[in-house]
Amino acid sequence: MCIKKTLILICVLSAAACTAQSGWHIQSPLPTGVSLQDVCFYHNSGWAVGYEGVILHTDEGSSEWHAQSSGIQNPLYSIDFTDYNNGWAAGAYGTILHTTDGGSNWNPQESGTTDQLECVFFVSGNGWIVGQNGTILHTDDGGSTWEAQFSGTTAWLLSAYFVNAGTGWVSGSNGTILHTTDGGQNWQPQTSGTTEILESIEFSGPSNGWIAGTGGTVLHTTDGGSHWNSLSSKTTEFLHDIQCNLSRGVIAGSGGVLLYTTDGGLSWKSAWPAGGISFYGVCFISNDDGYVVGDGGRIWHFYYQDSQLWWSFPYPEGTTATLEDVHFSNASTGWAVGYGGTVVYTNNSGTDWQHQNSDTHEDLYGVFFTDMNHGWAAGSDGTIIHTDDQGSHWDVQSPATDRDLYDVHFSDTNDGWAVGEGGTILHTENGGSGWQDQSSGVTDDLESVYFIDASTGWAVGGHEGGRHDAIILHTGDGGRNWNLQFSDMKGILKSVHFVDANIGWAVGGSRDGQIILYTQNGGLNWNLLSSETTEQLESVYFIDEETGWVAGGRYEGIILHTTNGGLIWNLQTSPATHSLKSIFFANENTGWTAGVGGTILHSTTGGITCISGDEYLFNQYPSEFRLSQNYPNPFNLSTRITYKITKPGFVTLEVYNILGKNIQTLVNEFQKSGEYSIDFHPDILSSGIYFYKLQSGKDLIETRKMMLMM
Repeated sequence: MCIKKTLILICVLSAAACTAQSGWHIQSPLPTGVSLQDVCFYHNSGWAVGYEGVILHTDEGSSEWHAQSSGIQNPLYSIDFTDYNNGWAAGAYGTILHTTDGGSNWNPQESGTTDQLECVFFVSGNGWIVGQNGTILHTDDGGSTWEAQFSGTTAWLLSAYFVNAGTGWVSGSNGTILHTTDGGQNWQPQTSGTTEILESIEFSGPSNGWIAGTGGTVLHTTDGGSHWNSLSSKTTEFLHDIQCNLSRGVIAGSGGVLLYTTDGGLSWKSAWPAGGISFYGVCFISNDDGYVVGDGGRIWHFYYQDSQLWWSFPYPEGTTATLEDVHFSNASTGWAVGYGGTVVYTNNSGTDWQHQNSDTHEDLYGVFFTDMNHGWAAGSDGTIIHTDDQGSHWDVQSPATDRDLYDVHFSDTNDGWAVGEGGTILHTENGGSGWQDQSSGVTDDLESVYFIDASTGWAVGGHEGGRHDAIILHTGDGGRNWNLQFSDMKGILKSVHFVDANIGWAVGGSRDGQIILYTQNGGLNWNLLSSETTEQLESVYFIDEETGWVAGGRYEGIILHTTNGGLIWNLQTSPATHSLKSIFFANENTGWTAGVGGTILHSTTGGITCISGDEYLFNQYPSEFRLSQNYPNPFNLSTRITYKITKPGFVTLEVYNILGKNIQTLVNEFQKSGEYSIDFHPDILSSGIYFYKLQSGKDLIETRKMMLMM
């Protein structure tokens, strides 16, 4: 197995006074873009939980979802309420949270374990939580005390359901089903007839029950589990949650799977509403409708009509399409473009982002405006669209190529350039009414173009695999002649920016990590700068020769900031959970960055987090011990695991199979405080669920699960 380690150093900088505020905050998607794992309702009041300690709430009779403060960053996997006020949430690192006021305040409860807790369930004043290593916890006093029950298994227990204070069931890994008739004092195994992971269990009474799990598994019993029968789901996807209501039921699964039944779960039909989006939690709010939650903060409303399942998707607000570029004409008016012809627009600094009709379904990679009205966007298959009314109407222009175009830039409303696949450079002198080829002299892709006037400009690119030299081209005659300035480093440059004819920067990545280049003489000489990160960098923007930002990251977004032209870069704190593709600043304080999953972040402090009257925080140490979800997940050839440790100490990162056997130790060494990442290549493992556990010192432990699909 191949392991690659990265340390991201974190620094502190003092600056002028400010009021306490966060450096970057999310504008899209709202209310969250992180994966939601569970949802529950009491009558018409609902709550959803997910990664990063996210808890969302909707008030009775309202269609609005709002974030509640959990006070933690650990993933939360399950939530349950017994009335409008009393609720519990459970998650990683033995986390149990409790509220007595509907979630206005969440307080931790002592679980007595550091095991991952997967499911919480309350009935008749009693509660149970199940999780890793056969963990079953029970309370009869609202969680003031949680006591361990003997399960008789080391299986990973994933779901629990009780029909009263005595009778209940638990399901988990390796086909495990346990049953109790005395509130859990004694647990007895039941025969499932399968070794699949049984992710969710549901009963409508003491006899009638269902289970859903991996490989499209759906089991049904009519005798309290004495006999479990397999039903056809017509899918092999991982089924995460099941809930039945009278004759109707819904199963949420990976790969966009939503299954539904109209005959009490005897047969299941597919709704398939969402392509590859995964759903993890489902809850009915009436006999006819309910909600499912899943990837990207999605909260979808489903309803039965004419014996079919229909759905609407009000959340998250904004877009979840990958955004490749963001551009503002002033501090209020801006656009972001991305996959599937996505164009979103704001005229209030991003407080609201509105979809615009781009008149294309092609992916859009670059956008540029010369003023509030006149703009262009470029994308796949030679697509160029144009507007002269702030994007109220976009018209497709006729380019001179069918190759992908990755960036577009105009020096005025007439002179513009677009660059892209295979060294393509296009030029227009009439605002795009006509586009002509310019000879670049290169055959590798060009990713970014920037002009300081109608004559002087640069284009950068290279080869994504890092096998060829990175490319910087320069012209002093509007592109009639392009000259190669730099080709001394293998890799690809993704972005270029100049503040005048002499001073500029280019950023990108290579097989060895990031690239930041700097010139003081128009590119005659380029110097390699250090950023203390190995993450690939996607975008660079400077407001003057000293102050600038870089955005990127392969999986989780990173933002770097400098106040000395790039000699020293500081890692800024941001809520970005996805790679960032573009960054733009209107002035030294006001900026935006956009990226994967529809992410748009905004700052009014230059990205600096102010924590007191005279100190700006760039994270002297990470604020919390944190193990991030691996990405991609599910994965095939490789996946990346990122984690943060708050103080120096001995660190272990281990991978376990579903039976709890340690199959690989990824880290086993003393490490300094900071953020680390590992590329994990499961060369000899078979498909299935695996777990990875991070431990720093004796007390800090966190575990997450991942799915390998070979």
